[in-house]
Amino acid sequence: MPRIQIITIIVSLLLLAFIARLIIKGKLREEYAIVWILCTLLLVVFSFWREGLDVLGRIMQVYDPPNLVFTGAIAAVLIYLLHLSVVVSKLQEQNKRLTQELANMKAEQKLKEKEDAE
Repeated sequence: MPRIQIITIIVSLLLLAFIARLIIKGKLREEYAIVWILCTLLLVVFSFWREGLDVLGRIMQVYDPPNLVFTGAIAAVLIYLLHLSVVVSKLQEQNKRLTQELANMKAEQKLKEKEDAE
């Protein structure tokens, strides 16, 4: 087994263990953990099965199989960034709505206190 393959296997397994640790500690939500675990498992599979990338490259008719890795990684990053943009937009709208509701509640409370004082 070539040295680079051993290094790749070790790094992939360490990444999988780190993701599991983040999940257990509650620092990584399950909805995001699934994506990370799937990507890491894919890395582990191709680390053990070196010819797999060549087979996949032939099936998808890619001239140079390592380019398939970079194309897949770029596509995954773009999709993930789009998802995060949607989540941030949703959170920003919720934050705005909560701020407005809090301001209304404070105004109502002040008005009520003023009426009670009279």
